Amino acid sequence: MKKVKYVIRTRGEIIKQRIIIYSIIIAVLAIISFLCVRTYNQVQSFSIPQETKKEVAKNEKMTIPQNRDLINLPELLEKNAGTPTKKTLDVDEVDLDYTTEYVENNELPTGTIQVKQEGTDGLQKMVIIRNYEGSEYTSEERIRGEVIQEATNKLVEIGTGEGVNNYTPKRGDSIYATPEKVTIREAASRKSNQIAEMKKDEKAVIMEVVSNNWLKIQYSTVIGYADAACFTNINPNGGTQHYFEEGVEYSKEQLLASLYFDMDLTKPSGLTLSQFQKVLSGNPQDTQNVIASNAEYFYYAEKQYGINGIYLASMAIHEGGWGTSKIANDKKNLFGYGAYDSNPYGGSFSFSTYAEGIDLVARVLVKNYLNPKGTEIYDGQIATGTYYNGPTLTGVNTRYASDKNWANSVFKWMTYLYNRL
Repeated sequence: MKKVKYVIRTRGEIIKQRIIIYSIIIAVLAIISFLCVRTYNQVQSFSIPQETKKEVAKNEKMTIPQNRDLINLPELLEKNAGTPTKKTLDVDEVDLDYTTEYVENNELPTGTIQVKQEGTDGLQKMVIIRNYEGSEYTSEERIRGEVIQEATNKLVEIGTGEGVNNYTPKRGDSIYATPEKVTIREAASRKSNQIAEMKKDEKAVIMEVVSNNWLKIQYSTVIGYADAACFTNINPNGGTQHYFEEGVEYSKEQLLASLYFDMDLTKPSGLTLSQFQKVLSGNPQDTQNVIASNAEYFYYAEKQYGINGIYLASMAIHEGGWGTSKIANDKKNLFGYGAYDSNPYGGSFSFSTYAEGIDLVARVLVKNYLNPKGTEIYDGQIATGTYYNGPTLTGVNTRYASDKNWANSVFKWMTYLYNRL
């Protein structure tokens, strides 16, 4: 029988042995920790620049692959750094655009546009929040603030009577003031000094047609410059009234030949008033008759401001759903003007009539989107070019709409309307 030998240890010996074992374990763990920290620091200092560390820390924690032997540092940084976004906030003083009130006058021949009161822009503070991805501008929101100077609304009479007035000013013609007062200036600019003032129905003679917007005139003994829109060739005191048959009406084929995607939107469509009414009336999509009943105002905008009126109408159709959108219905705002993605309904402007909105948006497009900074535009004003990227649908789309397909959608309606001629 095998004997088993028992070794009996005292309590003190057991405690001593345990202390030795614990000491060895602690020492091993300390060595492992030291080696891990040293290896991590070497990888950090060798592979990742300090600026990249900051960008990674700012955006999110890094994801370390399970197999450390296969780390692809460029791929890892691209995956974890991301594109930082930022917002900037500025408070600027910007133009407070005037609105235009149209009044029908059946004593004037159809097609006549007579300014009864010149419009002047006011001034207001605007909070502008701009959004960026990296260094690239993506969008902005504008919050209206304090009005510093009130705008003066423009009052316009439009002829609805017999005959058609398609008068074109020329040197030597007698013309008559239509507003209560017309300012005569030293130069063809609203910023130029005033040298005289004409009253309603007073006569002047054209010395030179400076542009579509300005005339050089002689009034009594004064020679200066005045806004062409403030005059008529019709003598208010009687005598021969100059009625003209409507100018050349281009054929459907001729007008379609001018239609292409990158067309210059500062050029007139070439359609007559009757053609505007034809293409904008009788459309089954216009269930509330909004576009048809305002057809002439797209024509008047083209005549006054240097913008393709069919483009303007197509934009209204696209933005306002043929006048059926909530903003169009509630606020008579066919364009959703003033609306931003974060608060479309609350930010959009309200107008008293659809005509007011059509007129104002036409001027905003001409001033800010369709002409480069410094270009002389309607009423002798100068374009700001704030959002100018070319006078085309693509150019407007760049800063006007977040929808990248916006230009194609508007052109679809332009093509539809031109084909209804």
